Amino acid sequence: MATDTNRITRTIATEIQARPEQVKVAISLLDEGATVPFVARYRKEATGGLDDTQLRQLEERLAYLRELEARRQSISESIANQGKLTDEIAGKIAEAATKAELEDIYLPYRPKRRTRAEIARERGLGVLAEAILADRKVIPEELALAYLSEDVPDTKTALEGARDILTETFAENADLVGRLRSYLQGHAMLRSRLVEGKETAGEKFSDYFDHCELWSKVPSHRALAMLRGRNEDVLSLSIEVDVDDTSAIKPAERMIAEAYDIPLQGEPADIWLLDIARWAWRVKLSLHLSLDLMNDLRERAEKEAILVFARNLKDLLLAAPAGSRPTMGLDPGIRTGVKVAVVDATGKLLDTATIYPFQPRNDVVGAMAELGRLIRKHGVELIAIGNGTASRETDRLAADVIASLPGPKPIKVVVSEAGASVYSASALAAAEMPDLDVSLRGAVSIARRLQDPLAELVKIDPKSIGVGQYQHDVNQAWLARSLDAVVEDAVNAVGVDLNTASAALLSRVSGLSTSLADAIIVHRDLKGAFTNRRELLDVHRLGPRTFELCAGFLRIPHGTEPLDAASVHPEAYGVARKIVAACGRDLRSLMGDTATLKSLNPAQFVDERFGLPTVRDILLELEKPGRDPRPEFKTATFAEGIDDIKDLKPGMTLEGTVTNVTNFGAFVDIGVHQDGLVHISQLADRFVKEPNDLVKAGDVVKVRVVEVDVKRKRIALSMRTQEATPQSAPARAGRGNNREQARPKEQSASSHGALGAALAEAMRRR
Repeated sequence: MATDTNRITRTIATEIQARPEQVKVAISLLDEGATVPFVARYRKEATGGLDDTQLRQLEERLAYLRELEARRQSISESIANQGKLTDEIAGKIAEAATKAELEDIYLPYRPKRRTRAEIARERGLGVLAEAILADRKVIPEELALAYLSEDVPDTKTALEGARDILTETFAENADLVGRLRSYLQGHAMLRSRLVEGKETAGEKFSDYFDHCELWSKVPSHRALAMLRGRNEDVLSLSIEVDVDDTSAIKPAERMIAEAYDIPLQGEPADIWLLDIARWAWRVKLSLHLSLDLMNDLRERAEKEAILVFARNLKDLLLAAPAGSRPTMGLDPGIRTGVKVAVVDATGKLLDTATIYPFQPRNDVVGAMAELGRLIRKHGVELIAIGNGTASRETDRLAADVIASLPGPKPIKVVVSEAGASVYSASALAAAEMPDLDVSLRGAVSIARRLQDPLAELVKIDPKSIGVGQYQHDVNQAWLARSLDAVVEDAVNAVGVDLNTASAALLSRVSGLSTSLADAIIVHRDLKGAFTNRRELLDVHRLGPRTFELCAGFLRIPHGTEPLDAASVHPEAYGVARKIVAACGRDLRSLMGDTATLKSLNPAQFVDERFGLPTVRDILLELEKPGRDPRPEFKTATFAEGIDDIKDLKPGMTLEGTVTNVTNFGAFVDIGVHQDGLVHISQLADRFVKEPNDLVKAGDVVKVRVVEVDVKRKRIALSMRTQEATPQSAPARAGRGNNREQARPKEQSASSHGALGAALAEAMRRR
């Protein structure tokens, strides 16, 4: 067991570029129930400063490697129980670095149904196979005569049995299978073809009707697109290797021959064995390895897609909050009307209404009057407009209302309403607003997500927020685990106001479960607002260990203890007070005094428990107590008169908001109900390796329209300062979110005309 633990520790340390001692301590803390945010922020001395990214990677790899060790033990026991575990096999099992390698080793010993090779062995033909393999000068047909019996009536049957035995032997040679897999990973091609008769039904997969590229270079989005096409019976996918090789024996077949010292020319036995090598490749190995590569491709693509989703979700959750200001939420609609909700600075619902400015009623005057009345009545400072159907029309209506008001005027902002309908119909929304109609709850959510995106978006299943790439096609367990980690990290990075946070937000705090979050809310409702963090220990079932994990992330802005408003952990309040005493100042007056705090030497406050990392964190927090890591709030201004894709013309320069970042570029909402795509080659005048290095979800950017395909609803955009041409900088029309759908469609891209052909070539080269 100790050997297993040491092996895991060394492996992870190498992968996350840390020392084994750091990894060992981190694993111990996580095994004791500590959370990643807690360890990253409050146990820096113990882990040597491992950050949350390293710790998340450690946590993920730890689970995989422990499963690997368990499988290693299981395989060893299985082979030992068969009486076949030699020192050589045990050594190979111990050295296997992946589950695939382990399964290759286990293949000959895995319990399986009675095979043709087993039947041949039972008939005594194993000795014949070994004899031919050992003596190449024999003539197989003559040697087979000695093995005829009642079950083996002729030499043909004998040699077929020997062939079956050798074919299985070749196919179960772990070292050979490993070499062949490596060869295929470097040389195999993925080919996609149209299933006959599916041209019309599968038009959206037209790029892949006859497509071929190197397996190792297939990017995530293309792999998932082709896999989806196969699942919808539009495309057939195959792994091809050495198709264009015209030599008598293909490289893969040659590798099998070399593994058993079979010359390509020679004695009759050599020729016979060479035919078996070819047979083994065609019948056993190529099929087995093709399935492996297809599974690897899917897994690789899914992991990359999940990474993209997680990255976008993080950016969205950590988007700039507009702040605690009275806000009106508008959930646009045409026939069913525009739903209106007004919330106060804390997000409490104040008023609702439904207006009908569009067809069939066209009550513009009444709608403007009602909006004006609500704005004046509640002192509305912000207007959040959902970006769904009739968003631009509603935006214009709001602009007209604002123009008619005396100053000060509210600011209008178009926000993403992805997931609002899901939240509206959820049990959580029903519990929060039991007396409010489902149709109006979406407007409340839209208003609140402008005030504080993080606090509102945590109430929605991350998969419904709409910033993923093929999220419904990937492993849902992996996706959920990854997104939950992102939400947890985002919530704890920002911190939570203990006295105003919802149960949904509290449940994401380090150490708190859904039931404990509910218990905190109940306690708050019964006893009133918390005045200091220590009062958390009075909450039912919240003990010292949970307090240790959550306290530092919970804030009390105006409590009896000033430090409760900061991210300083209660366990380190003593250090903070030493700092205050050294300055000879009152704590409240010292907090925020950057000059004084920067003049201090952190080393003088180090003690046996708290080292330099913690002291430096405390000094930083005292400089900016309760600092918010999110950026300053700003919004995009959509161009007047550009409301529909038909209004777009190449060359237009527009402002928009980045809604999604993928490996191949960024999607931007420019206010026409279809997100346009800025392909990776159009993000900057220089080479861009990773789009996320340049833009993030929520960023406000200026773009130029390069190409518009109205029929296919695709918009190609550019952020280059130089004018793009198909030859110099290929662009790609992208299908963005279809605003007419209740749920945003996943974003993808496809080539179009000469420009698309140039893009396709550029993407293949990348």
